[in-house]
Amino acid sequence: MLQLKGTWRSHLESEFKKSYFEKLDRFIRAEYESNSCYPPIEQVFNAFEHCPFEAVKVVILGQDPYHGAGQANGLCFSVNEGMPHPPSLKNIFKELESDLNLPYPFSGDLCSWASQGVLLLNATLSVRAKEAGSHQKQGWEEFTNQVIKTLSSKKSNIIFLLWGSFAKTKIKLIDTQKHTILESGHPSPMSANRGYWFGNKHFSKTNAVLESWGATPIQWG
Repeated sequence: MLQLKGTWRSHLESEFKKSYFEKLDRFIRAEYESNSCYPPIEQVFNAFEHCPFEAVKVVILGQDPYHGAGQANGLCFSVNEGMPHPPSLKNIFKELESDLNLPYPFSGDLCSWASQGVLLLNATLSVRAKEAGSHQKQGWEEFTNQVIKTLSSKKSNIIFLLWGSFAKTKIKLIDTQKHTILESGHPSPMSANRGYWFGNKHFSKTNAVLESWGATPIQWG
């Protein structure tokens, strides 16, 4: 069975016993046995492995892993070291440059963000090669919705960055009295080039909020 380790498991234990997750587990194992799928099955829960429950300060929500060979590493918007940067990640880094006056990052691997308390969570945690959305509506969304609900109910003072219309649908899962929501358009070229992404200053705004709470800001660069 798919295994989630560490403190996350204790908070989500009940989900693994539900029929939807048992069905999801069977589906995922069959998919990985019969097709090329991403990320590698041992990295499906990488977002949680790199950002323990107690460490979460910021949540960035994505929708689906990259479906090209060697790209996805289990963190939303992130790609493996040495891989070309996909268009959305390029625009994220361009905003980072502009907002914080930082050099454009060489690596597209966002593990350094995760290790500082940024949960980089896709709604769907796996995908068949070259078939975007192929693992949607199999149970992943129910599981990741529960992750958001659990963070919202059990923790306080998390900053949720909701980029694009899909991410914004998740606001109903979040207690906005306890947490901070920052919204903008999606960093994809279609949205960014129409003026809905660039200039949102989410990186500096996030750090300003963290500092107002007495928390350590994120080193984004």
